[in-house]
Amino acid sequence: MPKKQKINILWFTKNLRTRDSELLNNIMQEDMPFLAVYVFDPDFFQQKQFGFQKIGKFRAKFQVESVEDLKNNLAKQNIPFLIKYGKTEDIFKEISERFEVVKIFCQEEWTQEETQLQKKIRGIIPNAVWKKSYSQFLIHPLFVFKTLDKIPMLFTTFRQKIEKNLLIRPEFESENIVYNKENIVVESDEISLQSLGFEDFEQDKRSAFPFSGGENAALKRLQFYFSETQHLSCYKETRNGLVGKEYSSKFSAWLSDGSLSAVTIYHEIKKYEEKFGANDSTYWLIFELLWRDFFRYVSLQHKNLIFRKAGIKHDPYFVENNPALIQKWIDGETDSDFVNANMLELKNTGWMSNRGRQNVASYFCKILKQDWRIGAAYFEELLIDYDVHSNYGNWMYLAGVGNDNRNRTFNPEKQAEMYDSNEEFRSLWLRK
Repeated sequence: MPKKQKINILWFTKNLRTRDSELLNNIMQEDMPFLAVYVFDPDFFQQKQFGFQKIGKFRAKFQVESVEDLKNNLAKQNIPFLIKYGKTEDIFKEISERFEVVKIFCQEEWTQEETQLQKKIRGIIPNAVWKKSYSQFLIHPLFVFKTLDKIPMLFTTFRQKIEKNLLIRPEFESENIVYNKENIVVESDEISLQSLGFEDFEQDKRSAFPFSGGENAALKRLQFYFSETQHLSCYKETRNGLVGKEYSSKFSAWLSDGSLSAVTIYHEIKKYEEKFGANDSTYWLIFELLWRDFFRYVSLQHKNLIFRKAGIKHDPYFVENNPALIQKWIDGETDSDFVNANMLELKNTGWMSNRGRQNVASYFCKILKQDWRIGAAYFEELLIDYDVHSNYGNWMYLAGVGNDNRNRTFNPEKQAEMYDSNEEFRSLWLRK
């Protein structure tokens, strides 16, 4: 029996980029040849919770585009990339039958589905050494837990303590290194929206997020929003907009699948400030990146409590179970035209503004009095920029079982007056 070739594996999950890739940088330093791997796992497309799919057509399309873009970028570096459709454990079993896997490089995870998957792979390849990275954070856990004994309940406390001596790592030099080791020949699957079980669709022309997936689109948007238009300088004033693609940075979708790193954005903000000047708006985008990190640290500390009805507060959470009301919320047929407009935008585009998300979630939990986890599951299916930590963190927050000590309720009529006084947004989505 011929001896198996020894290789390392770079397992791509939510880190679909070549710029500022710690894992790519590290695996390139090894003497061993390596294989990059991405798996479209049917479990994540067919699985249901509260009757909703885990991934809907909008995010699936974005995901296909992101992986295709990654394939092209890795090809420029001569890196062999295996793209497969199938159960992740089956794909790794096939790889282990052909190769002797010495090390597996991947992103560190701590939420239940991801850790269970890693556990299955450990069972299949028990002798592999795992090399993991916390590259999804802006602020590295080593810095955070040196500063804090535990993650505080309030974001303001977290931010004030962290900002005192804020230290952000430099970007990893990874996108220009060329792979010059033994070439590994592999055959990838052809992946399309149809092969994942979805029908192709035309993008709604009203969408505020008309962008493609992938690192190149992300960096193009970053350059446009920063140096080309200097929109960053008025980010704080425009971020609560509702119509069009320019009212906010729109980085969240690329951040969510790791096509763009928070560290890259941070350093580009600093370069921008040197060139065009710092102001409240340039700081505010960093402020939003800190919010993103905060919810990651909340989930890192509380683990699966973020998926439970009582949340991280363990407070009683009384809800009514009314499927008819939930369906009206989904279909944009509630008593609030502002909520309805936002829900129709989500249903038709896979996108909703931050202002809209706060309002529809508050309405669902506080006015309709439904189980917040159902709303979170619906967002998980629909949102292009779905991120487990931010999604569940924000839903807990608005349901009153998370990190909000005031347990506020949004008044959608008042919010509409403030943010859609000319009814442009509501007219866009509610006109017959």
